[in-house]
Parts: sequence; C-alpha cells; structure tokens
Amino acid sequence: MAYYRAGQYRAAAKELEAFVALSDSVEQHPVLMDSYRAQHRWAKVRQLWEELAAASPSAELVTEGRIVAAGALADRGDLPGAIEMLERKAGDVRRPREHHLRLWYALADLYERGGDHSRARALFARIGAHDPEFADLLARRAALR
Repeated sequence: MAYYRAGQYRAAAKELEAFVALSDSVEQHPVLMDSYRAQHRWAKVRQLWEELAAASPSAELVTEGRIVAAGALADRGDLPGAIEMLERKAGDVRRPREHHLRLWYALADLYERGGDHSRARALFARIGAHDPEFADLLARRAALR
C-alpha cells in the first residue's frame, strides 16, 4: 500500500500480486486494478474486475472495483461504456452508505467529462443531500453553475 500511495504502481502491483497468491483473496483487487490502470495494462484491469465481480465479496469492495473498471474504460476513450457500467448500480438508495456516494461521485465526474452537466449537477446534489462535505463536492458543484 505504501508503494501505491507513493505512486509507484509497478512495485505496488508486484506486492499486491504476491498478496493475492498467498491469500487467495480479492480484498485488494480494486487497488491492484488501479495500479494496473495507472500502467495502462487494460487486460489485467479487466481480468481482475471479472475475478472480483465473480467473487462478489461485499458491496463496498465490488463498488470500488466497478469504479476502477469504469475509470479504465473512460481512460481508453469509452466514456459511454464507463457511464453505463456505473449507471447500472447508481439508483437512488434510501440510506446510502459511503460506497454509494463514491459511485455517484464517479458517475457525476464521468457525466461532467462527457459534457452532461445537468446530470452531473443532479448527482452532485444527491451526494450533497447525504453528505455536504463529501470529497471536493462543494468546489465541483460551484464549477458546474
């Protein structure tokens, strides 16, 4: 994790792959996926996403993986595919938890990148209704006015 936080993605991936081999766990797959995403190793991102989705360990963990996988699609120029991937799970939730807010935020970011500012504003507003201090929400909302 120290390598990842320091932006040393190749070293992080090596250590995280060792963790997977030793533990047979998918709990670090989102971080490993993001390490490969930073290296533009798209096939590895896709493979790890498929493993994580199949294992379905927890909503929080799968959501993190989904966000990384969608980000990788967007990085490769497939913004519609990235949006579709997140929209599938972005429905309104009665009592949203942190992972719901993170998914909505990532989707709002993709909407904004795609020029759909009204949808981005609506999602940022939904996040703000549950956590007005979430990430850089205030700045993002102000920039879209």
